[in-house]
Amino acid sequence: MRPPRSRTWGRRGITPVIRVRGGGSGSVSVAGLACCRPGHRTRLIYRLHHYRGRKGQTKAFTWTEYRDLLTAAHHQLPGGMIVLVWDNLGVHLRAELRAFTAAQSWLEVFQLPSYAPDLNPVEGIWSVLKRGPLANIAFTGFAHLLHVIKHGLRIIQYQPALIDGCLAGTGLSLEPHGPTS
Repeated sequence: MRPPRSRTWGRRGITPVIRVRGGGSGSVSVAGLACCRPGHRTRLIYRLHHYRGRKGQTKAFTWTEYRDLLTAAHHQLPGGMIVLVWDNLGVHLRAELRAFTAAQSWLEVFQLPSYAPDLNPVEGIWSVLKRGPLANIAFTGFAHLLHVIKHGLRIIQYQPALIDGCLAGTGLSLEPHGPTS
């Protein structure tokens, strides 16, 4: 929520100063899954993590929150396998989360190579969110920031063509392939 620092023109000898209220305390992290199934509309399943700088509060998602997100996706997308494509975020590589994903028969995990955000469709969704609803807004407070993020994600959820575009933008094949002979 802190404004960017930049240069501007001003009268000689007088430094222009713009006062901004708010301390910028707190941050929001978003974890999301772009889900597609042949014959169904694509979906976005996400969770927010609020950090307000309080004692004992974690700054980012924990492995249990990712576990809960995957479990919620399994319940919202019944009757099929979930193929999860993950980047190399540190929490994705934790032993506890790897043990959980390995124990699930409905889940298959593929790890992306390092520094390959162009292969991750969720990165495209974050780009759409940042260029759309979050662009050019001066947030009045933490609650306003949360409201705009949730509203923007809801807009994306109800426009499956946006999610389709992010999935297609990866260049990865989304069609199921059987064994080749």
